[in-house]
Amino acid sequence: MPRKPKKPCAYPGCPKLTDKRYCEEHEKLMNRQYEKYERSKEEKKRYGYRWQKIRNAYIHSHPLCEQCLKEGRMTPAEEVHHILPLSYGGTHDFSNLMSLCKSCHSRITAEMGDRWHRKRPPSREQ
Repeated sequence: MPRKPKKPCAYPGCPKLTDKRYCEEHEKLMNRQYEKYERSKEEKKRYGYRWQKIRNAYIHSHPLCEQCLKEGRMTPAEEVHHILPLSYGGTHDFSNLMSLCKSCHSRITAEMGDRWHRKRPPSREQ
């Protein structure tokens, strides 16, 4: 299957071409800025070492995107999503998690308005 052509890095003034939004160097920089300025101390605690262990165990036991599987596609999972976000009282229990590919995770997060602004608590039916 043909690949999409690479596009310029979205970081101002960067001439590098990439498959993602930012080149590798600027992606790390933007992630650090997000962690430093956008995540609160409470969020940092919720997504610490304990979460990494839970996430790794869950994705190991659910290696395919659960949303894509419902639609008949087999896509490797790259993200673990909280069905009911921690900020709305959700937990790290496996029953509240689902493994997703980046595309499905981005779509669900955007629909919820979770990362950019809070709209409403999501329904449990995802």
